[in-house]
Amino acid sequence: MASSKLSPCLIFLQIIFLVFNSANAQLRVGFYKDTCPKAEAIVKEVMHQVMKVAPSLSGPLLRMHFHDCFVRGCDGSVLLNSSTGQAEKDSPPNLSLRGYQVIDRVKTALEKECPGAVSCADIVAIVARDVTVATMGPFWEVETGRRDGRVSNFSEPLTNLPPFSANISQLISMFRSKGLSVKDLVVLSGGHTIGTSHCSSFSSRLYNSTGKNGTDPTLDSEYIEKLKSRCKVGDQTTLVEMDPGSVRTFDNSYYTLVAKRRGLFQSDAALLDNSETKAYIKLQSAATHKSTFFKDFGVSMINMGRVGVLTGKAGEIRKVCSKVK
Repeated sequence: MASSKLSPCLIFLQIIFLVFNSANAQLRVGFYKDTCPKAEAIVKEVMHQVMKVAPSLSGPLLRMHFHDCFVRGCDGSVLLNSSTGQAEKDSPPNLSLRGYQVIDRVKTALEKECPGAVSCADIVAIVARDVTVATMGPFWEVETGRRDGRVSNFSEPLTNLPPFSANISQLISMFRSKGLSVKDLVVLSGGHTIGTSHCSSFSSRLYNSTGKNGTDPTLDSEYIEKLKSRCKVGDQTTLVEMDPGSVRTFDNSYYTLVAKRRGLFQSDAALLDNSETKAYIKLQSAATHKSTFFKDFGVSMINMGRVGVLTGKAGEIRKVCSKVK
């Protein structure tokens, strides 16, 4: 007869499972239905005004959600300021982020409508969805109920954010450490369909790699010449489109470029080094109106938006997104 007693290990796993489910149970679509029913409409209106005058912020604002969730979870810690320059936003991987003033503008509008109700972490998540829609990308229902973290460390982006130079093993490992799958990796990489990057993020592929004349042998030779014409040795300021030709349109052309060995970053090229990610790239690069990318992207963004969330009485609801209470 089986023993009715549970092993300490099993009890521990059950506790972890219950805690995880408890947190996610409080993260839901329509969280602000009673406390701030116009919340998403207010965010949408502010973003409509912003995108009319600054459409180039769509890429950085989408990336901001990624960078927030991969460090301490989706808790708005990427927004915090430090008087000593030791916050996440001061760390090298985050120096290219832009649009903090947009988050502040949204927060001001929400505080006027319903003071102390909507977290900065949720604002970042909703804004990421709205800039995707504004660039002709997919709509998905954003789960809300996140609360804001109080800690932001300079060092943590360095170890938690996948670098542009990452190989496929590193990428898979880093995504799995956040509870995200290999499919989430290749789908979320598709966010590179909008936005730009500084030459310094990929110049090593042009001048300091293992191929002829220091170029990366995994990068298309014609594309190398085009990039070299834009990015000279040591260039730290020039911006290059991540998805040439449709930098402000959210579409599946990113996968067509990667399939042709024209992914801008080494981390893009690395997606061809795994059977599952390569198969997805081939599927999307061959797809037209029947592409599953939009649906997949919404699902993976929801998955990412659940990483490390603070709910219930954890954390706080900041009045100003750059400052703890």
